[in-house]
Amino acid sequence: MVTPAAKREAVARLQAVLGMSERRACRVIGADRKSMRYRSQRDDDSDLRSKLRELAQQRRRFGYRRLHILLRREGVVINRKKTQRLYREENLAVRRRRNRRRAIGARAPAPVLALPNQRWSLDFVHDQMASGRRFRVLNIVDDVTRECLRAVPDTSISGRRVVREL
Repeated sequence: MVTPAAKREAVARLQAVLGMSERRACRVIGADRKSMRYRSQRDDDSDLRSKLRELAQQRRRFGYRRLHILLRREGVVINRKKTQRLYREENLAVRRRRNRRRAIGARAPAPVLALPNQRWSLDFVHDQMASGRRFRVLNIVDDVTRECLRAVPDTSISGRRVVREL
């Protein structure tokens, strides 16, 4: 979507470079001639912009909504959408947080267990029968030998049952 300001600029360029009349340049660009003579009636918001910039500098983690509340507390009564527009025009985006610094250096290596039956791992596997009934299998594996010490199939395996099997 082309803004009216961009169309005004294009018409002015055609008039200056090619010497076209305003009427013909507007027809080429597809702009309304009345919009060429438009002058904004909007008030100068320089003091409000500076106040918004100052608040955003003090409160870097605040977005336009929270800054709008702070402006209201200071007695500046404006529309939230105007606060949002000024915030965007001043490029006052909330600063992105950087990643946390990671600890530098090597961690202590995990103890190497080279003997069988010192550490086991357990895992649940589940599937479904053709009838639609589900079942689970508790697998207990020795980490060193990679041997499956026990496989417990059942439709429901409680925590007490896991403790009992271990």
